Amino acid sequence: MAKETERFTFPGALGEELAARLDKPEGAPKAYALFAHCFTCTKDIFAASRIAEGLTDAGIAVLRFDFTGLGASDGEFANTNFSSNVGDLIAAANHMREKLDAPQIIIGHSLGGAAVLAAASDIPETRAVATIGAPADPAHVAHNFKSSRAEIEANGVAEVQLVGRPFHIKKQFLEDIEGQKLERKIASLKKALLVFHSPIDATVGVENAGMIFQAAKHPKSFVSLDNADHLLSKRADAVYVAEVIAAWAGRYIVNENAPATITPKAVAGTVAVGETGTGKFTNMVVTGAGHSISADEPPSVGGDDTGPTPYDLLLAALGACKSMTMRMYADRKGYKLDRAEVRLSHDKIHAEDCEQCETAAGKVDQIKAEIMITGDLTEDERQKIFEIAERCPVHKTITSEIRIEAELKS
Repeated sequence: MAKETERFTFPGALGEELAARLDKPEGAPKAYALFAHCFTCTKDIFAASRIAEGLTDAGIAVLRFDFTGLGASDGEFANTNFSSNVGDLIAAANHMREKLDAPQIIIGHSLGGAAVLAAASDIPETRAVATIGAPADPAHVAHNFKSSRAEIEANGVAEVQLVGRPFHIKKQFLEDIEGQKLERKIASLKKALLVFHSPIDATVGVENAGMIFQAAKHPKSFVSLDNADHLLSKRADAVYVAEVIAAWAGRYIVNENAPATITPKAVAGTVAVGETGTGKFTNMVVTGAGHSISADEPPSVGGDDTGPTPYDLLLAALGACKSMTMRMYADRKGYKLDRAEVRLSHDKIHAEDCEQCETAAGKVDQIKAEIMITGDLTEDERQKIFEIAERCPVHKTITSEIRIEAELKS
């Protein structure tokens, strides 16, 4: 669940006060997202609330609001249209820019998805756009009141039943959606696009996703919501959408609240290790050849678990050395070794429990190595490959006398 929710209003495209809620994560948000709900829905529909919950869990704040004339927002739905929905979205982004931070992510469900595609070019800070079950053409919604079309054309307005509730649809609404052409907007998006759609969507056919995807330029991605309905009424589907959006958007958003990462510099023949400034124990390991890996501790001792522990790295060095030594030996001997694998563990045991240890009291370090060797090999060849692993250079180093000289540098 969101760690904190703030409710407020802001003026929409038609001047009416629109009801909004901002779901915020613990701590400073990585980024802000703006969510547009489906046609005749509200900001509190199940899919919207669950997606917002998932994004806040990932550190992203989410603003969702009721379009003019819907939910808790002021105004008459009959006076709205697709263009006013797009205007409401831009108004929401403007409010965020002024009071919070402009949305780097905009997400739209169903007709809300078409609206975010139309509005994206007017929200310059947006880097990532996601649509869920969106129509490629806003006029697609007209099938919801096809039986009333003649009455709307003749009288200028008709009452229609949508999702079990009465709504007044005016002729201007039909004229507006029929005048909308999204293909050009999608082609000139210049933002990362993620298209979600269910292949069994009975409300907006999956062919719409194909048309949106074909019109868009890269970077673009498509995710099939297998077995999901149009409204994402199953919790697992909504949670999945949130998780995918959070992971995908991470490639594009800029987290201005993240502390600057400090990277140590290593010269040839050395390895440099230094704190990154992003966690209590988080360190960056950089080799003279330019390779890098993060090192950390688990949360149980106050770390952030962003990388292997120092002992993990020690075991990794030993295991890699053993595996490489076995490969070199097998190739030199012409043995048919398919694959070598080493699994290691580290522990401290009481000296008195170790028959081979020179230390008589206290604790000693014990490393256990399980070696797996596969291939068309005789038992003698397998044994020789196994024995050579004990003679790898790192094994010799950590089992012999070691001198470590440290010098304090300014």
